[in-house]
Amino acid sequence: MNTPIDISEESGVRYLHFGSDWVQGAMRLRKPNALELTYTREMMAGLLFREAPWPARVLLIGLGAGSLAKFVYHHLPEARVTVVEIAPEVHAVAHQYFRLPDEGERLEVHIGDGAEFVRDDPRQWDLIAVDGFDRHARAGALATQPFYAACRARLATDGILSVNLFGQLRGFKTQLQRLRKAFDGQVLDLPECDSGNVVALASPAAGQSFDLATLKSRAANLKAVTGLDLRPTLRRLEKSGACPDGSVSL
Repeated sequence: MNTPIDISEESGVRYLHFGSDWVQGAMRLRKPNALELTYTREMMAGLLFREAPWPARVLLIGLGAGSLAKFVYHHLPEARVTVVEIAPEVHAVAHQYFRLPDEGERLEVHIGDGAEFVRDDPRQWDLIAVDGFDRHARAGALATQPFYAACRARLATDGILSVNLFGQLRGFKTQLQRLRKAFDGQVLDLPECDSGNVVALASPAAGQSFDLATLKSRAANLKAVTGLDLRPTLRRLEKSGACPDGSVSL
């Protein structure tokens, strides 16, 4: 069954919808390789907790408008990106309307089921970013305990799993519980965005503590080098009371 796709534009931003009002991706026409939506920026928050040239190997589950793929491709030149997208028509739209680069040595698009890919493909990844939903905002197999366990098995020692969750929808707390179980509690859930999204980061390694001053310095450098601004994320994290001792653990 084909995915119903709609495209809209407003105030210089092009949006992708899957037959509903839910925004599945966005691109500012004047900055096509920037991350327009707050939650997509926070999907890359792992960059605050690892030093360059991390990540070298990136797996993206769910293509959407190609925002994450384009960001990594254009701003992290050491990284190779594999995208798994279940709907071939989404891949076509990302090319035609959202300036997804052609496939090559650094970008591979696999049409298939993301959960099956993680289960069956033996490669190891530095960053796995999961942002896959149907038109009803359901993640299906991408929100299950076996899937999160499979993601952990596919991460390198210093790897990070980044997951887009919907904080306002039923099942959110259950997904966090599954993540924590799969990663022995090494999970950082960022404060909910205005859009209702919550991004959770999980690491298979023993938890490291990062002081806020270091993270703020890294955020400023990241903004200067790539244009990605995660300083508001750190301010929200600090304001939420999640780091009372001035540090964050992941």
